[in-house]
Amino acid sequence: MKIRDCMNTGVQIANPDETIETAARMMAKIDAGAIPVGEEDRLIGMITDRDITVRAVAEGLGPGTAIRSVMSSDVKYCFEDEDVGHVLKNMGNIQLRRLPVLNREKRLIGIVSLADIAKSGVGAKTGRTLGDITRPGGSHSQRMTDGSGQMQLIS
Repeated sequence: MKIRDCMNTGVQIANPDETIETAARMMAKIDAGAIPVGEEDRLIGMITDRDITVRAVAEGLGPGTAIRSVMSSDVKYCFEDEDVGHVLKNMGNIQLRRLPVLNREKRLIGIVSLADIAKSGVGAKTGRTLGDITRPGGSHSQRMTDGSGQMQLIS
């Protein structure tokens, strides 16, 4: 099965100059925890409810803060013609529950979540991937470190 067979094509895209309040309202309206961020027809980032909470609110930034200030710019993605098993393995390795889906011209055409894949009937592999995603740490942890990988104590 290919990713195009289970992805969601109804994707909202945020502009990086919009506010995090706008992004939060978009998320609430479509019942999603992440929205791709695009500029000039290109995917440049992702903004998640966690980005808003940890990178903005926890740092004292207000609702008028630009999305580009708190979005994740290291965007991981997959292609529509990739095999679901391959994408699941990658999702586990990089510890992400959802990925933007691009066509081979690198245009955003959808988003796929672990739940989308699970609904498609790929049960055992999905469970294994969830175990990989939920292990502590990983490159997308938003915990603060001191640069050496050691955790900072926040008082």
